[in-house]
Amino acid sequence: MNAYVPILVLAAIAALFAVVSVGIAVFIGPRRYNRAKLEPYECGIEPSISRSGQRIPVKFYLTAMLFIIFDIEIVFLYPWAVAADQLAWFGLLAVGLFIVNVSIAYAYEWRRGGLSWE
Repeated sequence: MNAYVPILVLAAIAALFAVVSVGIAVFIGPRRYNRAKLEPYECGIEPSISRSGQRIPVKFYLTAMLFIIFDIEIVFLYPWAVAADQLAWFGLLAVGLFIVNVSIAYAYEWRRGGLSWE
């Protein structure tokens, strides 16, 4: 149990820091709200039409899905690359199944037009 004490202390300090930071920001932060601050952020471009009630194009979701696929693939392939010699055939089979699964996601993304940048 003594091995976990530093981790618990670090977690307590992090939680205390987060709570204190948010509390201080609420009390001493500026309260000058204006119309521009309350509008949704549009990447510096003036919105031409109101987005209320309109659907967001699927292209945004496909781009987000592509990012998630790349991210998950890298997160799982780096540890395998480091320990590939220790995992032997089981590791090779597991990564092979993972690559097949990711390839299905890539094929879906490609078919839906997420890889064509217009």
